[in-house]
Amino acid sequence: MIAGRPFSILVVCTGNICRSPLAEQLLAARLADSSTPFVVMSAGTMAQDGAAMDATAADMSRAYGGAPEAHQATYLTEMLAESADLVLTAAREHRAAVVRLSPRASRRSFTLEQFARLAEASDPAELAAADSPADVVRLVASMRGMVPPLDDPEAEDIVDPYRRGPDVHERAAADVDRAVDAIVAALRAPDGSAAA
Repeated sequence: MIAGRPFSILVVCTGNICRSPLAEQLLAARLADSSTPFVVMSAGTMAQDGAAMDATAADMSRAYGGAPEAHQATYLTEMLAESADLVLTAAREHRAAVVRLSPRASRRSFTLEQFARLAEASDPAELAAADSPADVVRLVASMRGMVPPLDDPEAEDIVDPYRRGPDVHERAAADVDRAVDAIVAALRAPDGSAAA
């Protein structure tokens, strides 16, 4: 992160019409009043540029406080992966795609569930003492070798609700919401405005 530039977050899924825009919109809404400026974007590994958000996913976004109306899908590029200060992905396959495009992004790339889990395992005093969100990301990344892996690796993934029923959309949205809350609390910790 360059001084004076907003901290940038990129959220990635497959089509950029369900999971990643939902997470993008919730992150943007919950970081909007932070003293640190954040820019949140999203993209998809197979996105069709300009596609609108899935209607049910958009309803989920509104229900959780997001604003889906202006969303247009964006195809994931090396430049997007390179330029983000933090990359959050819906599933492990998306993190792998980001790292293939930009190996240097591996240290700052996590699934949503992974970042949330590692952040919750981090020392709150250390998070609060961090100088910036970039320092928070480094601290959370350092927890990778200290927090035992999950018994079920699939628990690191948010289920893909595309073309599935409302119950799957609701489960995906609830999982995104919970992860976003933990991520926001960690990223806001240095400015003293972490979520209660």
